[in-house]
Amino acid sequence: MPSELEELVSFLHSPQPAVIQIALDNLVGYSQGAHQQVFSYDNYEAIKDLKKLAQAEGKTTVSQSVTILANLCDDLTMRNLIVEDEEFLKVLVSAVINTKNSNADLMCILLTNLAKNDSITKVFDFDISHNEEQQKIFKSTKAMDCLMDCFVKGFDRSLNKYADYDYLAYFFADISRFLQGREYFITEQSYDEVVPISKLLVFTEKYDSKIRREGVASTIKNSLFDSKPHMKLLTDEKINILPYILLPLAGPEELDEDDMFNLPDELQLLPSDKKRDPVNALICIHLESLLLLCTTREAREYLREKSVYPLIREMHKVMENEEEVVDLCDRLVQMLMRDESNDAANQDQEESSDDEDDEDDKVVEIL
Repeated sequence: MPSELEELVSFLHSPQPAVIQIALDNLVGYSQGAHQQVFSYDNYEAIKDLKKLAQAEGKTTVSQSVTILANLCDDLTMRNLIVEDEEFLKVLVSAVINTKNSNADLMCILLTNLAKNDSITKVFDFDISHNEEQQKIFKSTKAMDCLMDCFVKGFDRSLNKYADYDYLAYFFADISRFLQGREYFITEQSYDEVVPISKLLVFTEKYDSKIRREGVASTIKNSLFDSKPHMKLLTDEKINILPYILLPLAGPEELDEDDMFNLPDELQLLPSDKKRDPVNALICIHLESLLLLCTTREAREYLREKSVYPLIREMHKVMENEEEVVDLCDRLVQMLMRDESNDAANQDQEESSDDEDDEDDKVVEIL
């Protein structure tokens, strides 16, 4: 006989909305931790029910169903059952893009958690049908383009009063782990003739949102794992990636005049109250991006010309007690101050990506 919890899970399949709502009310709290396994009852039938309920009309029903699904992504089998359902994935993306959707941010969390799975790259193949109102907002029918527009244009809730789309930053970070994702972010898109990563850069200093800053920083880092486009990303004025990596690392410390005027324009004459990113983990991500940019000699020379070393040197002085930051600073200094005339040392060095995805298996839990 099924246990009481298993019986409750089976109620998700009830034809009576009131019974389903009672089940959801009681099951949200069991969607985390060891209790998650109750949703595997009857060959994971609950996953099918929850995906169906996530497309229902009722705001509360949808909210609770999506919350449970997002939490269940912590279990690999259940995550696969959700993300490998291509039709549901497309419905989910379409719902995120719906600017009237009051649960859009919750759905962004679910989408982010699903991006731990390789199947998420199917998103690049999705075309979204727009109604007349959406056609005024979105100039592309490609799902990734629309998600980018939501993230960039909707940060202040001007697109959707219920959503700020912050968690899409984590989605972008995860999808940029894949080759198809990295190529998307560094390739000019035909619908607006803009390289997507250039739209994200401004958010590296959005200090009222750690989620945005962290997701964008990780997306930048992941997009640098192929060294071939480095010089384009550094020197193309339409992209200009370096200042946005350096600004979160810059504090109020003064540089020598020559060093200061060699910095990118955006970092010259910063105010005396300039603050660097308050989160050391994010500082480390930006330092790792600089290390990746040191992969080729041409890029190293460019970083030297732009006074990256003096800026890092000053940061090192004030963060000498932060072991992880200091270690990355030391590695970066070694790359920038290396003797390029030494043939043995002149071989291009590719940074290990072992730490690229330290949190790949972590999902966002909704309490």
